[in-house]
Amino acid sequence: MTDTSDSRYARVFGDTPRNTPSRLGEDELWWAERHQWFKDNGYELRQRYAPDWIPSWRDSKKPFYHCEDGYPMLDTRLLDAVRLSDGQFVMLKMIFESRHPHEVEIGQYLSSEPLASDPANHCVPLYEVLRVPHDDADDDIRLILVMPLLRTFDDPPFDTVGEVLDLCGQVFDGLKFMHDHHVAHRDCSELNIMMDATPMFIGGWHPVQRSTKRDFSGDVNYYTRTKRPPRYYYIDFGISRRYDASVSDPKEEVIEGGDKSVPEHQPNCPPQNPFRTDIYCVGNVIKERFLMETRGLEFLTPLVEDMRQSDPTKRPTADEVVERFDNLVNGLSFWKLRSRVVYNTDGMFTNVFRGMVHWSRRLRFVVTQTPSIPKPSPLVVIE
Repeated sequence: MTDTSDSRYARVFGDTPRNTPSRLGEDELWWAERHQWFKDNGYELRQRYAPDWIPSWRDSKKPFYHCEDGYPMLDTRLLDAVRLSDGQFVMLKMIFESRHPHEVEIGQYLSSEPLASDPANHCVPLYEVLRVPHDDADDDIRLILVMPLLRTFDDPPFDTVGEVLDLCGQVFDGLKFMHDHHVAHRDCSELNIMMDATPMFIGGWHPVQRSTKRDFSGDVNYYTRTKRPPRYYYIDFGISRRYDASVSDPKEEVIEGGDKSVPEHQPNCPPQNPFRTDIYCVGNVIKERFLMETRGLEFLTPLVEDMRQSDPTKRPTADEVVERFDNLVNGLSFWKLRSRVVYNTDGMFTNVFRGMVHWSRRLRFVVTQTPSIPKPSPLVVIE
C-alpha cells in the first residue's frame, strides 16, 4: 500500500483530516485570513499562509516533508514572519488582553530605555505591539507581540564548560536584573529560557524544522558558542508581575508554571513570594539540564541545591546567586573552562569522535586567544 504525503504526515504529527500538509487547520486559517493585514503592518508571513498558496510539492516529485511550506505552526499562538523594513526574522505572539493583562505593560517596560540598553537585561525585546482589528464574533481583544525569532537554549549541544558557564552567567544576571527592577517572572522553566542564535547559524534555520535551513536547501550549518557566542533571554511574561519598589516581600496566589516541582506550589498552599520561586526554578533548570544530564559541572551543585531549598526563605537572593557564581568561576582553571562537556547519553564512539574534534578546536582557540568563557557581542537595540 502506498504511503501518501498526508498519511505520513498524520503518522508523524498526529493530525486529523482537517489539518494536513495540503490543507490549513482552523487555527492556521486565523493567521492566513490576516496575511494582508500583517503585510500592511510591515510583516510578511511564510508562503504557507499567503492567500494564493498552492502546496509546492503538488506539481513536483518532492514529498511534503522536504518542502518548506509542508510544516504548520507548532503553537497556534505563535507564528514566524519577516520584517519587511530590514528582512529580520521575527516571532509573532497572539495574546488575549483580558487573560494576560500585564504582559504588554511589563514587556514594554523592560524594552524601554534605559533598561533596553543595559547589558544585564536578558528579557526578550518587545519590538512592537499590534492591535488586531476587532471581530464581532470575538468578544476579547487580541494583541500581537513582535519579538526576535529565538531558539531553544540547548540546541545545538554545549561543547565546553565555559559555554555552559556563559549561559549560567547570563541567566543569573538576567534574573538579578528583573528582580532589581521589581519584576517577578513566575515561570522561569526551561521552556522560557531561549537564545538568539543568529551569530551561530549560517543562513538561519527553519522555525519549525530547526535542523534545516530556512529555505530547505540543506541541513543547517553553525559555529560553536565559543566561536560565535549567542545571547540568552527570558521569554513569556504572561503571568509575571511588577511591584512598587516599596513592596519588599510581595505575596501572590500560586499559579503553577512549567516547572511542576516547585515545593511551595503544592495544593492548598498560601500566597507566596514569587521572587523566591524564580530562584528555585532557575536553579532547577541548571540541575535538570546539566547536573543530571552531563559530567564535569559538579562544582555548581552547592549553589544549585541552595537555590532549590524546599524552604523559600532559605534560598539565596538573585544578588547572592550572582556573587557566589562569580566567585565559583574565578576559582576555575583555564583548562577546566576549556574542557569538554560530556553528555550521559554519549556512547563510546561519540565520546572518541567528539573528543578528537574538541581537542582540535581547543588548541585553535588557545592559539587565537579566544576567550574560554564566550563573550557575546554588545547588545544592539533594534527600534
